Amino acid sequence: MRRAPIVLVATVIGTTGVLMFKPREVAPSVASSSSSTASQGATVSKSGSTTTATGAAVSTQFGNTQVRVTIKSGKITDIKPLQIPSNEPQSVQISNGAVPTLRESALSKQSAAIDSVSGATITSKSYAASLQSALDKAGFTAADGSTAPTTAPTESEDHGHGGGFGHGGPFEG
Repeated sequence: MRRAPIVLVATVIGTTGVLMFKPREVAPSVASSSSSTASQGATVSKSGSTTTATGAAVSTQFGNTQVRVTIKSGKITDIKPLQIPSNEPQSVQISNGAVPTLRESALSKQSAAIDSVSGATITSKSYAASLQSALDKAGFTAADGSTAPTTAPTESEDHGHGGGFGHGGPFEG
């Protein structure tokens, strides 16, 4: 009998906590305005030994991907995402998680021929394609000669963002 009031109070507190919980809104960390003319075309600017090139906007079913690369003295020194896939909240979440990894991979490999991030195949391939476009415009060649495809990946090729539930997946009958 002594436990009943404790259980009742704990239940009320727990239920109140659940009802008051508000999930955090996921917002894109990168502007993806399709009306921005500056970010739509592939452009190049040079200043001394520094070249900045904007890659082509690569369109996928999840949204556009576009990057700007900075090359200083023949080395890739920075890559900034201008657009990331953001057609739906899950695309934003996946892209925001993958972009830092893709950036680090490209900087360490000094190439657009980077490995895909697990679960973000479309974002990975479209990031690499936009980066390769920018590198081509800047006249940059990777030391090992590696390049990435500059075409947009499709869902039928990669089964969505990389989840593996497309043709021949484990849940297809």
